[in-house]
Amino acid sequence: MAGPGDPAERCSCRNTDCLERPLRRLFEGLASGVAACPWPFVLVPLLLSGGLGAGFLFLPQRQANDIEEQFTPTGGPAKAERDLVRRHFPTNDSQRFSAPRLPTEGAYAALIAVATNGTSVLDPTAWEEVLRLDKTVRDPDYERLCARSDGSCASPNPLLSPRGDERPPVSGSLQFPVNGSVFLGAALGGVDADGGRLLSARALKLVYYLREDGPEAEDSRQWLHSFLRNISSKLRELHLSSIQVTYFTSLSRQQEFEGNTKSVIPLFSITYFLTINFAIFSCLRLSCIRNNVWLACCGVVSAGLAVFSSFGLMLFCGAPFVVTVANAPFLILGVGVDDMFIMIASWEQSSRKKEKSSVKSLLAETYSEAALSVTITTLTDVLAFFIGTWTAFPSVRAFCLYTGTAFVFCYVYTLTFFGAVLVLNHKREQGNRHWLTCMRVGVDKDQAENSCLYNACCVGSCSRQSSEPEGEHPMSIFFKEYYGPFFTNKWVKLLVVLLYGAYLGGSVYGCTQIREGIDLRNLANDDSYVIPYYDDDEKYFSTYGPRVMVVIPERVDYWNEAVRRGIESCAQNLENISYVDKNLSESWLRVYTVLAESSSININDKTQFFNNLPVLFSIRSSFAWDLNKTQDEIEASRFFLQTVNVTSAVDEKNLLNQLRETARQCSIPLKVYHPAFIYYDQYLVIVQNTVQNVAVAAGAMLVVSLLLIPNPLCCLWVTFAIASVIVGVTGFMSFWNVNLDSISMINLVICIGFSVDFSAHISYAFVTSGESSANKRAIEALSLLGYPVLQGAVSTILGVVVLAAAKTYIFRTFFKIMFLVILFGALHGLVFIPVFLTFFGKFGTSPHNAKSNNRSPHNTMSEKLENRFRNDKDCP
Repeated sequence: MAGPGDPAERCSCRNTDCLERPLRRLFEGLASGVAACPWPFVLVPLLLSGGLGAGFLFLPQRQANDIEEQFTPTGGPAKAERDLVRRHFPTNDSQRFSAPRLPTEGAYAALIAVATNGTSVLDPTAWEEVLRLDKTVRDPDYERLCARSDGSCASPNPLLSPRGDERPPVSGSLQFPVNGSVFLGAALGGVDADGGRLLSARALKLVYYLREDGPEAEDSRQWLHSFLRNISSKLRELHLSSIQVTYFTSLSRQQEFEGNTKSVIPLFSITYFLTINFAIFSCLRLSCIRNNVWLACCGVVSAGLAVFSSFGLMLFCGAPFVVTVANAPFLILGVGVDDMFIMIASWEQSSRKKEKSSVKSLLAETYSEAALSVTITTLTDVLAFFIGTWTAFPSVRAFCLYTGTAFVFCYVYTLTFFGAVLVLNHKREQGNRHWLTCMRVGVDKDQAENSCLYNACCVGSCSRQSSEPEGEHPMSIFFKEYYGPFFTNKWVKLLVVLLYGAYLGGSVYGCTQIREGIDLRNLANDDSYVIPYYDDDEKYFSTYGPRVMVVIPERVDYWNEAVRRGIESCAQNLENISYVDKNLSESWLRVYTVLAESSSININDKTQFFNNLPVLFSIRSSFAWDLNKTQDEIEASRFFLQTVNVTSAVDEKNLLNQLRETARQCSIPLKVYHPAFIYYDQYLVIVQNTVQNVAVAAGAMLVVSLLLIPNPLCCLWVTFAIASVIVGVTGFMSFWNVNLDSISMINLVICIGFSVDFSAHISYAFVTSGESSANKRAIEALSLLGYPVLQGAVSTILGVVVLAAAKTYIFRTFFKIMFLVILFGALHGLVFIPVFLTFFGKFGTSPHNAKSNNRSPHNTMSEKLENRFRNDKDCP
């Protein structure tokens, strides 16, 4: 049997290194090339970025910020239902306009007038101001472009005459919510009624619809733009004292959303300023020669080049640029700086061990150690993003595509551009050249008594030695001497276990409280005029929800009494849903059936059924618009349900699911539709898409870990960290008022990559340690990589922290979830994982690894890796 030192055993112990070992050798070869000729590796990325950056010329054509297109699921059922409605019930808004019958929201301007001081908007003084407001809006252009019915403009409110000169209704003279055949539920809000008699109302809504079907469509858009430009000044000129007015148009949501990108541009410059300063501060040394300021600056520049190159390439390729993509540079900057810190830490570690080695040897060792770590984290991040493109939401696909590509460029530039900068900086140090002036620095005996500050800035270091080697970093000493021993104390371990239990319990509870779907008001800036409108609409007009269209899309024998009973049964089942008020339904067939029974009209014969339809239309002409009929067939028909108390995302989801499920169970083919359902469709796929993306990405991360980290225990802890951080972020989202929507889904995908980043470094250092006990291995892992992990966490937070000051939900949400991801990822990497590893320490290393390293318990990571490579040469 082979002994512990035999090559056979060493090979069998490392039979999972088949991918890691060639990668290390590849990185050593790359390092040799960079060290031998660094300038091409500096200049080529700069030239490549300049060339690809020309893609930004296509940015105006690539912008795709249509809310419906980007933030609703591709292929949502409501979009097919809308096409069906358009096909069977074409609109004619110049002759027979009806707002509830529109297949879209329409083109409109809306105002909500709220009576001040708790009075009623129907009081004479308030009513007079409402009429003045109405007259101001009805300018000659509006009268030319307005949607028409029966030869006149559609009234903006059922209580107003087309001339706008009605007196206020007398208290108690109207019924609410239906007065005669007129539905007032959407016209008046904050209503006080007694036995159905309208006594007062706090708010009144005016909706001015314009034509959008014919050649006037563009003129209507221009009128709406003019309305938004002038309405504020017109309201001031009216000097309204009895009512307060908020306004909105069919263009407002889109316009406000498109303005979000412009609002975040100033924040990007602040981010670069913070990140550069943090990087410089982290790399400062009290030596004018060994100061790494330029390394820090070039690390940030490398990340910037990656953004420039990737975005330019995507724009060249025609990828749509969505507002969510504007989050990507903040993230990439933090990650690029994180990789820089890993590279610098590995370089300095190699330099301390091999002070007299050649630059080629130093860079080869740096790459063999750091590049694999960077490869693992980059590969996991890129996989997470590209897997994130498998989603039904185009906004998520665009973000993941741009960001995943940027991570690839960031990785390439780190190994080429930044590696070459390391070489050039080392040559400057070897030549005793000043970090700022690049002039040679020497020791002058006459300057021996100068101050420490003078010597550090102008000579070399405080000790007046021009190239004094740097010792171990103070933060590494802190992690080794204080932090590590503290967290390996048995009582502190117990406290950490209890803390993790609290964290997990709170996270699981939060997951049960998560809210789904994006609130459309969140697509506007906080100071936008649409927010007060949404507030008034929610406060005064939320009692009555969408007026849902129920479509029979196929030919059925309406003159067959059994068919009519089947349709009526289906209608009653729909009306029995808790969100539907059965007293407010509108059905032409129901009215026709009652009319036939009361007038002894025979509608059980096909000919008689068609011949008597004009009698129905004479009662209410709008019923004619609810049938798509030929001479002797009804191709499709529809009726309407009035929903109530749809006040939250949960209500919207339940309403949609209940309506569709009830319609599916009907013996008659039915489709339910409202324009709002296009946005409600997100509830059907958001959880499924999120779980699918997270599960697939987590599986891919596990495969990558198994291939590149040759230790099953390490892979196990990486997987544990992924699951734990995802649960934590998802749970704490609900505590921070963040919904599960297409925006937060992006961040949960990001969460997977960062979970690997923080846990893989520490756990891999632990399992490859040669220390004799689990506690010592944990301390060594923390001393080696604790500070780089902390630097990476801080740099990433700095990359997104300015988004906390953004006035837009999209960017604030990105900050919130990224903050949670980094906080919990760092907490796992620096607290939970090191402590938990000590409980399973005896499984942490192979017997060979422990025996072969017991001779030198204080070996650095570089020494251990070097020994591994020497052993690998014996493997076939």
